[in-house]
Amino acid sequence: MIEAHATGKYIRTSAQKAGLVLDLIRGRDVNHALATLRFARKGVAKDIEKVLRSAIANAQNKEGFGGDVDRLYVAACFANQGPSQKRIRPAPMGRAFRVIKRTAHLTVQVAERPTRVVATTPGEEAPRPRRKGAAPKKKNQTRARRATA
Repeated sequence: MIEAHATGKYIRTSAQKAGLVLDLIRGRDVNHALATLRFARKGVAKDIEKVLRSAIANAQNKEGFGGDVDRLYVAACFANQGPSQKRIRPAPMGRAFRVIKRTAHLTVQVAERPTRVVATTPGEEAPRPRRKGAAPKKKNQTRARRATA
């Protein structure tokens, strides 16, 4: 399983604002994540898209990559706080207010999804995969009630 990551450093946004957008793409396949970033209404989405494309390119250049970009997904993504620039803004009556211009380091890690291999015996059909979060199958209660009534 191939894993690759990319880091964009000193991005001119706060780590908290970048984290809101990173939460949208965490765990999704890369094509879906790119589409989400393209239509996200946040300015930092363009910077995250650049970092994600770089991580995809890093995965493609790794030795042992299967060649199928559709099997890649966003394994982890986070924003760390970078250095802050302190500036002075003039205020009324000769005072001064401090302005903190924050930066962030954005990291996106992509990984290849493992292929599912289901062992079956000849002549037997493989069971259908269940949806995520689906409740376990229950036995038919109505037949049991009819038999007792």
